[in-house]
Amino acid sequence: MADSNTPSPTSAPAAPETDQAALRRALERIADALESAHPPAQPAPDLDAAQAFVWCGDQGVLDPVPDVARMELSLLHGIDRMRDILLENTRRFADGLPANNALLWGARGMGKSSLVKAVHAEVNAGRGVPLLLVEIHREDIATLPRLMAVLRTAADRQVLVYCDDLSFDQADTSYKSLKAVLEGGIEGRPKNVLFYATSNRRHLMPRDMVDNERQRAINPTEAIEEMVSLSDRFGLWLGFHNCSQDEYLEMVRRYCTHFGIDAPWTDIRAQAIEWTNTRGSRSGRVAWQFIQDLAGRLGIRLG
Repeated sequence: MADSNTPSPTSAPAAPETDQAALRRALERIADALESAHPPAQPAPDLDAAQAFVWCGDQGVLDPVPDVARMELSLLHGIDRMRDILLENTRRFADGLPANNALLWGARGMGKSSLVKAVHAEVNAGRGVPLLLVEIHREDIATLPRLMAVLRTAADRQVLVYCDDLSFDQADTSYKSLKAVLEGGIEGRPKNVLFYATSNRRHLMPRDMVDNERQRAINPTEAIEEMVSLSDRFGLWLGFHNCSQDEYLEMVRRYCTHFGIDAPWTDIRAQAIEWTNTRGSRSGRVAWQFIQDLAGRLGIRLG
């Protein structure tokens, strides 16, 4: 007969594994948190994979772009002065000479982003070691210091970092990352990196935003200094303005000559004016859109 003082199996004390399992889970959570805060280093980018890349800020990697969507430099009309200045600045940088960060600002559709990409291709024509083009999207500007750290390790390559349609609103503080990279940071911009940006706004911020700060501030000069000092960090400002009807028609005429569109000019001129009237604007983009429509109707391939 079993001793009545012998404890039953159900009343046995808890096994020590329970505390060990809890400790193990806690350690796993700590390890996951540390890994999230300090992700493993990304492998060095293969900068020989292409001449152009897109920076993926969330992943911290450079995605190669084997075929860049761009126009030939010879097709950009009505912006000759800006073309020559930017081309010379870019060539100097590609040759390892001093050059300025550039802000291309002004009217929509006048070829700002097209000019950056076309100048990059022109500079690389016949060049042994190509100038690299890295596009960073507006929403990834906060990760710009991380991109600079990646490019700093490739000191033997000249890199043009480019952001299209750059602007900031009042609640956005990511512009401080750009300011630090352009001039103010302790490390500064790597010597092998140049920054180009396009924007519809001269100071990269809405005009009413600057005016509101001026009206509300005790010291208006100090209130807006933080805002406009960002654009001051671009050594080269290139302004793009709305074109006249004569300039617009000259763009159309040159496109026709380049692509061999041999229709009567009086007909093309009338159609081009009607086309821009329906859109309420004149620009290089509108001229190109008209040429695409005209060539399609005439059965002419643009290529």
